[in-house]
Amino acid sequence: METAISELMQPKTPSSKLLYRCPSPSCTIYGDRFIPSRSSSNFALFNLPNSTSNDDSTSPYNNLLKSALFGPECVREFQPSTPDKSSSGGRFGCRSSINASDFLTSPPNCNIFKYKTQTKKPLHSLTPFGFDDQLPEAPHGPTSKAPRKVPRSSYKVLDVPALQDDFYLNLVDWSSHNVLAVALGNCVYLWHASSRKVVKLCDLGSDHSVCSVGWAQHNTHLAVGTSNGKLQLWDTSRCKRIRTMDGHRQRVGALAWSSSTLSSGSRDKSILHRDIRAREDYVSKLTGHTLEVCGLKWSYDNRELASGGNDNRLLVWNQHSTQPVLKYCEHTAAVKAIAWSPHLYGLLASGGGTADRCIRFWNTTTNTKLSSMDTGSQVCNLAWSKNVNELVSTHGYSENQIIVWRYPSMSKLTTLTGHTYRVLYLAISPDGQTIVTGAGDETLRFWNVFPSPKPQNTKSEIGASTLGRMQIR
Repeated sequence: METAISELMQPKTPSSKLLYRCPSPSCTIYGDRFIPSRSSSNFALFNLPNSTSNDDSTSPYNNLLKSALFGPECVREFQPSTPDKSSSGGRFGCRSSINASDFLTSPPNCNIFKYKTQTKKPLHSLTPFGFDDQLPEAPHGPTSKAPRKVPRSSYKVLDVPALQDDFYLNLVDWSSHNVLAVALGNCVYLWHASSRKVVKLCDLGSDHSVCSVGWAQHNTHLAVGTSNGKLQLWDTSRCKRIRTMDGHRQRVGALAWSSSTLSSGSRDKSILHRDIRAREDYVSKLTGHTLEVCGLKWSYDNRELASGGNDNRLLVWNQHSTQPVLKYCEHTAAVKAIAWSPHLYGLLASGGGTADRCIRFWNTTTNTKLSSMDTGSQVCNLAWSKNVNELVSTHGYSENQIIVWRYPSMSKLTTLTGHTYRVLYLAISPDGQTIVTGAGDETLRFWNVFPSPKPQNTKSEIGASTLGRMQIR
């Protein structure tokens, strides 16, 4: 057999096309290379005994192996041929102990080697043990990412007596240095998230109360808006008041920083820009709202300021305008909730009060309304995640819930409950993973809602290890 096959595979004439010659002069095959036919296969080639062999102890194993190599149908249908040494002729024109009929009589679908796969099969179908009909079929196409799970309960609760239940105020803010500022009545307290230390920053006395707090973007300065229209600037690292600025005639309920510029909104309907490096109390005055200004947010590039008021209007200003460059009047209730997207330039979200209940999206670059979502409850706050394209909203009447949304589909990732009053206050931790919410039930609740921008091996300083309940006073 070895001699016959070696003769068959050796080229006899050196030419551009290789010539293969069989013993018979009439069987000359021309071709540029030799490719054996694998249209069918034989058990005998692999020295696999038939399942009807006398050795019954090996029969189950052999049947499984045949099924894996040739398919289950081959085990049922295949009957190996007995080598016929007396036959002559054949497919290759040469005879040995291998019968050419063995290659031709096997079922044509029992190939071992193929250049083309017939169909896609699930991964588990490669097992030789025949579990294909018992296991569920794996989905075709790319594997879908498992939905992210958000803990449904807050991991920490702070008792904050005297936290006001007033929709138009902004009494909680979280600094880039991981310090939480909370206004309680006429006092401001600082809660250091890393050390859990509480510091009393200031006390305005019994005649005035705190209406807003706002951290500077990259330092330890805290702005404090008061009920008598004054604005105080504090250096929290020294617990020292730097200056007091006038300009408003009524309470200051909204604050927003843009580098060294501090913008303040008041019940007197005006917005004042203050450069804290200048001697003047304010450098420009914006007029456009007809009722109290209760929401203020600078865009991430500090080029546009969005303001919301009790007149149901959402206005957009540029750095140098004293009149609004864009006006949106679709809301039917006060607009306090405002958030700029950190992922798409010019994308602005706003939320309306009890009579509106909608979150609306705007493209300030093209001055177009994008979409609207009825949330079913008063929208008190909005904040966009800087790590993923999601945003969180807090609500008042009538559900008092917190909702995490995927954008742009606006599908609900989760709904969080726990507060028993309107969730009027919202701030995000500097790492972007944790939010803190405040309500008229005089509690602050901490929630892990957003993922980290990159996988981290260590827990955040404000992570779930801070379980517990304490009181700020």
